[in-house]
Amino acid sequence: MRSISRVAHRAAVLGALTMLTIAAPALAAEDAVVIPAPAVDARPADGTQTAVFAGGCFWGVQGVFQHTTGVVNAVSGYAGGSKAAANYMAVSTGATGHAEAVEIKYNPKQISYGKLLQIFFSVAHDPTQLNRQGPDSGTQYRSAIFTVNDEQKKVADAYIAQLDAARVYKKPIVTKVGALEGFYAAEAYHQDYLTLHPTQPYIVYNDLPKIENLKKLFPKDYLEKPTLVSSAKVTN
Repeated sequence: MRSISRVAHRAAVLGALTMLTIAAPALAAEDAVVIPAPAVDARPADGTQTAVFAGGCFWGVQGVFQHTTGVVNAVSGYAGGSKAAANYMAVSTGATGHAEAVEIKYNPKQISYGKLLQIFFSVAHDPTQLNRQGPDSGTQYRSAIFTVNDEQKKVADAYIAQLDAARVYKKPIVTKVGALEGFYAAEAYHQDYLTLHPTQPYIVYNDLPKIENLKKLFPKDYLEKPTLVSSAKVTN
């Protein structure tokens, strides 16, 4: 993905790719997939709940859930590795065990865990890509669900089995489901990136289509004004 210096390089490359899409539609970002709602969902709960998903670059995943009704906060960060190595430069080597992930705080009276999973699998990323999403490759871009309790694991496992059985994708789902051992917020410059940099070629090419797909496929769950973390304290 991108250190600050790599952002400029990535912008130039993707700017060229954006121009190429006029002549080569096959280069377009992943299409959304219409999928059924989960047959098994979490039981209603009181108070704010937490979900943690990894689906490639956290810029786009965070952006999708910041535009989702019922989400109280969505923070980009790292999961799957140690706190000591939870920084962008280390994680981007692919050697720390982390995945770029998003911690979602949500109101279960407005949106269920199952609905968050449906959005995650449908518009936030392609769950059939192994250790990559779009132009980004490496284990830090893997598809993963980090569960905070046994019920979440049950719902996630059941939904993956349901989607595979329904053959809604051309290939099997490779998303890994495992217990969350720790989530560490990413550096401040990664937060709210989609909203703050809407004309950056990487965002235009890879992530803004996800927001449009959310609006189109989940109109009842779409939030026009994103819920940002800019005013919140983000620390590792």
